Amino acid sequence: QVVYYISAYCDLLRDGEIQMGDKVNVCVPTGNFGNILAAYYAKRMGVPLGRLICASTCNDVLTEFLRTGVYNRNRPFHTTMSPSMDILVSSNLERLLFDLSGENDEEVRGYMDALAKEGRYEVSGAIKAKLKDLFWGGFCGEEETAAAIARYYKDYGYLIDTHTAVAADVLAQYRRE
Repeated sequence: QVVYYISAYCDLLRDGEIQMGDKVNVCVPTGNFGNILAAYYAKRMGVPLGRLICASTCNDVLTEFLRTGVYNRNRPFHTTMSPSMDILVSSNLERLLFDLSGENDEEVRGYMDALAKEGRYEVSGAIKAKLKDLFWGGFCGEEETAAAIARYYKDYGYLIDTHTAVAADVLAQYRRE
């Protein structure tokens, strides 16, 4: 998935949309954090990506985590029209924590143990600061997802899928904020 971000950046260069070195924000619909983690790795490899915008459904555990540093799966689980995003335990997040902690496996093991035992953990202040600098999180409910699909079809004649609709709505939230 890292290649997606390299390829998209090259496409923007080729099409004259950006100049080499211009930063590009990306908004990724996710539940398991894998695709946005790939964006993070692409950024670490030198692709000039700006803010990594994490778009979630009303299963907003990632949004809360990115905003507060608290990961808490102790909440109702919602089945949505974006099924691959309906996740309360994002297994790929552990990889990000390992990197942000300076590859401190003991620290990350502590977070994962707390998640298994208590259903929640809170990351260190240092990791919270890094999260705030790198990521922005938002979520989109079912009504907003349907409205985004309708809006894109009306405005562009293009039928987007439910996952893309979540990202489109969250991107609009990010732009407003």
